Amino acid sequence: MRQIRYLHETPACSSSGGALFVHRDSPENNPDTPFEFTPENKKRIEAIIGNYPGGHKSAAVMAVLDLAQRQHGWLPISAMNKVAEILEMPPMRVYEVATFYTMYNRKPVGKYHIQVCTTTPCMLRDSDSILEAIKKKLGIEVGETTPDKLFTLIEVECLGACVNAPMVQINDNYYEDLTPKDIEDIIDELKAGKVPKPGPRYAIFV
Repeated sequence: MRQIRYLHETPACSSSGGALFVHRDSPENNPDTPFEFTPENKKRIEAIIGNYPGGHKSAAVMAVLDLAQRQHGWLPISAMNKVAEILEMPPMRVYEVATFYTMYNRKPVGKYHIQVCTTTPCMLRDSDSILEAIKKKLGIEVGETTPDKLFTLIEVECLGACVNAPMVQINDNYYEDLTPKDIEDIIDELKAGKVPKPGPRYAIFV
């Protein structure tokens, strides 16, 4: 008999950026963790800051944090401190932004960050089966990363693609109208070094 989950259950702690609001030093994440923007990204930062009026560098904080995360793979506190230094703002203001938005990963994540939406519209379209297929395929639970550091799996709230539920976000791409077989095929392609075509799996024309 198939178990039906009537109440949404979200893990108390996961690998997502918003899971912990208090920083705790670790060997891989402390103020002395090496971080410096590449010359190319320094030029990008100058361009980003140029989009805002003089004296308002801090307005660029989200974009510059995103750039730091894309360069490093995740967002250590040393990167946040570097952002604060460049934008001439108190480090605490940067920490506030990084802990508020779940788009920032303050712990290491795999090369492919799989975010499964299990909010009501996706749940009604059987997102539980997608989540279970991923867990079985990768041999990990929500909040865990595969031993080869390729995949991290988390549950998230609405990603705004309800019309094509169930769906997942993998890095910057949306994969929609999924079946368990679809997500297994997507994972196989990623393992093979390919980028699966994003978007809906099935197009419906009226």
